[in-house]
Amino acid sequence: MTPELNLAKISEVPLDVAAHLSAVEDSAAGAVATFIGKVRDHDPEVDGVVQFLEYEAHPDAETFLIDIARRVMGDHPVRLAVSHRIGRLEVGDLAVVVAVSSPHRALAFEVCRDVIETIKADLPIWKRQTDAEGDASWKGLG
Repeated sequence: MTPELNLAKISEVPLDVAAHLSAVEDSAAGAVATFIGKVRDHDPEVDGVVQFLEYEAHPDAETFLIDIARRVMGDHPVRLAVSHRIGRLEVGDLAVVVAVSSPHRALAFEVCRDVIETIKADLPIWKRQTDAEGDASWKGLG
Protein backbone atom coordinates (compact mmCIF):
# COMPACT_ATOMS: atom_id res chain seq x y z
CA MET A 1 0.00 0.00 0.00
CA THR A 2 1.25 3.47 -0.84
CA PRO A 3 0.15 6.56 1.11
CA GLU A 4 -2.94 8.14 -0.45
CA LEU A 5 -4.97 11.12 0.65
CA ASN A 6 -8.25 10.44 -1.13
CA LEU A 7 -10.51 13.02 0.51
CA ALA A 8 -9.81 16.17 2.52
CA LYS A 9 -12.68 18.63 2.55
CA ILE A 10 -14.27 21.48 4.46
CA SER A 11 -17.99 21.21 3.78
CA GLU A 12 -21.25 23.04 4.42
CA VAL A 13 -23.27 19.92 3.60
CA PRO A 14 -23.80 16.93 5.91
CA LEU A 15 -20.86 14.55 6.05
CA ASP A 16 -21.20 11.07 4.56
CA VAL A 17 -19.43 8.31 6.52
CA ALA A 18 -19.96 5.79 3.71
CA ALA A 19 -18.16 8.09 1.25
CA HIS A 20 -15.18 8.26 3.61
CA LEU A 21 -15.11 4.49 3.99
CA SER A 22 -15.31 4.06 0.23
CA ALA A 23 -12.45 6.54 -0.25
CA VAL A 24 -10.08 4.42 1.86
CA GLU A 25 -11.07 1.05 0.39
CA ASP A 26 -8.05 -1.02 -0.63
CA SER A 27 -7.61 -4.77 -1.07
CA ALA A 28 -4.30 -4.55 0.84
CA ALA A 29 -5.99 -2.98 3.87
CA GLY A 30 -6.57 -5.30 6.78
CA ALA A 31 -7.88 -2.52 9.00
CA VAL A 32 -10.03 0.59 8.81
CA ALA A 33 -10.18 2.98 11.76
CA THR A 34 -12.67 5.81 11.95
CA PHE A 35 -13.37 8.81 14.10
CA ILE A 36 -16.76 10.48 13.95
CA GLY A 37 -17.16 13.71 15.89
CA LYS A 38 -20.79 14.58 16.66
CA VAL A 39 -22.42 17.66 18.13
CA ARG A 40 -23.40 16.88 21.71
CA ASP A 41 -26.01 18.52 23.90
CA HIS A 42 -23.60 19.61 26.62
CA ASP A 43 -20.15 21.03 27.25
CA PRO A 44 -18.39 20.50 30.59
CA GLU A 45 -17.22 24.13 30.49
CA VAL A 46 -20.71 25.60 29.94
CA ASP A 47 -23.79 25.58 32.15
CA GLY A 48 -26.97 24.49 30.45
CA VAL A 49 -27.85 22.49 27.38
CA VAL A 50 -26.18 23.12 24.03
CA GLN A 51 -28.83 23.76 21.35
CA PHE A 52 -26.58 24.07 18.28
CA LEU A 53 -23.09 24.95 17.08
CA GLU A 54 -21.94 27.26 14.35
CA TYR A 55 -18.55 26.47 12.83
CA GLU A 56 -16.62 29.14 10.96
CA ALA A 57 -13.47 28.45 8.97
CA HIS A 58 -10.55 30.49 7.77
CA PRO A 59 -10.76 30.88 3.95
CA ASP A 60 -7.69 28.62 3.60
CA ALA A 61 -8.91 25.98 6.07
CA GLU A 62 -9.15 23.27 3.42
CA THR A 63 -5.51 23.86 2.45
CA PHE A 64 -4.60 23.56 6.13
CA LEU A 65 -6.60 20.32 6.37
CA ILE A 66 -4.79 18.84 3.38
CA ASP A 67 -1.44 19.81 4.89
CA ILE A 68 -2.38 18.28 8.26
CA ALA A 69 -3.45 15.04 6.60
CA ARG A 70 -0.28 14.78 4.52
CA ARG A 71 1.98 15.59 7.49
CA VAL A 72 0.36 12.95 9.69
CA MET A 73 0.33 10.33 6.94
CA GLY A 74 3.98 10.88 6.12
CA ASP A 75 5.15 7.83 4.23
CA HIS A 76 2.98 5.38 6.20
CA PRO A 77 1.17 2.82 4.03
CA VAL A 78 -2.31 4.24 4.62
CA ARG A 79 -5.28 5.65 2.76
CA LEU A 80 -6.94 8.63 4.41
CA ALA A 81 -10.23 10.49 4.09
CA VAL A 82 -11.09 13.45 6.32
CA SER A 83 -13.77 16.14 6.33
CA HIS A 84 -14.85 18.91 8.69
CA ARG A 85 -18.24 20.54 8.51
CA ILE A 86 -18.90 24.26 8.83
CA GLY A 87 -22.08 26.28 9.27
CA ARG A 88 -24.90 25.59 11.69
CA LEU A 89 -24.98 22.08 13.14
CA GLU A 90 -27.69 20.68 15.35
CA VAL A 91 -27.20 18.21 18.20
CA GLY A 92 -26.42 14.83 16.65
CA ASP A 93 -25.00 16.24 13.40
CA LEU A 94 -21.56 15.05 12.31
CA ALA A 95 -18.88 17.72 12.66
CA VAL A 96 -15.82 15.74 11.56
CA VAL A 97 -15.16 12.35 9.96
CA VAL A 98 -11.78 10.64 9.68
CA ALA A 99 -11.27 7.25 8.02
CA VAL A 100 -7.91 5.52 7.70
CA SER A 101 -7.13 2.16 6.14
CA SER A 102 -3.83 0.33 6.54
CA PRO A 103 -2.45 -3.18 6.36
CA HIS A 104 -2.66 -3.52 10.17
CA ARG A 105 -4.89 -2.10 12.93
CA ALA A 106 -2.21 -0.43 15.07
CA LEU A 107 -1.18 1.91 12.27
CA ALA A 108 -4.80 2.70 11.31
CA PHE A 109 -5.61 3.62 14.94
CA GLU A 110 -2.43 5.67 15.32
CA VAL A 111 -2.89 7.73 12.16
CA CYS A 112 -6.61 8.25 12.83
CA ARG A 113 -5.91 9.54 16.34
CA ASP A 114 -3.03 11.75 15.18
CA VAL A 115 -5.19 13.29 12.44
CA ILE A 116 -8.03 14.27 14.78
CA GLU A 117 -5.68 15.54 17.50
CA THR A 118 -3.77 17.66 14.97
CA ILE A 119 -7.04 19.00 13.55
CA LYS A 120 -8.13 20.04 17.06
CA ALA A 121 -4.80 21.80 17.63
CA ASP A 122 -4.00 23.31 14.23
CA LEU A 123 -7.02 23.63 11.93
CA PRO A 124 -8.30 27.24 11.76
CA ILE A 125 -11.95 26.46 12.49
CA TRP A 126 -13.82 28.06 15.36
CA LYS A 127 -17.16 27.15 16.89
CA ARG A 128 -19.84 29.16 18.60
CA GLN A 129 -22.05 27.22 20.99
CA THR A 130 -25.55 28.42 21.74
CA ASP A 131 -27.41 27.11 24.76
CA ALA A 132 -31.12 26.75 25.50
CA GLU A 133 -31.27 30.29 26.90
CA GLY A 134 -29.77 31.74 23.72
CA ASP A 135 -26.39 32.51 25.31
CA ALA A 136 -23.47 31.95 22.95
CA SER A 137 -19.79 31.29 23.58
CA TRP A 138 -16.87 30.88 21.19
CA LYS A 139 -14.41 27.96 21.35
CA GLY A 140 -11.00 27.64 19.73
CA LEU A 141 -10.26 31.33 19.24
CA GLY A 142 -6.84 31.30 20.82
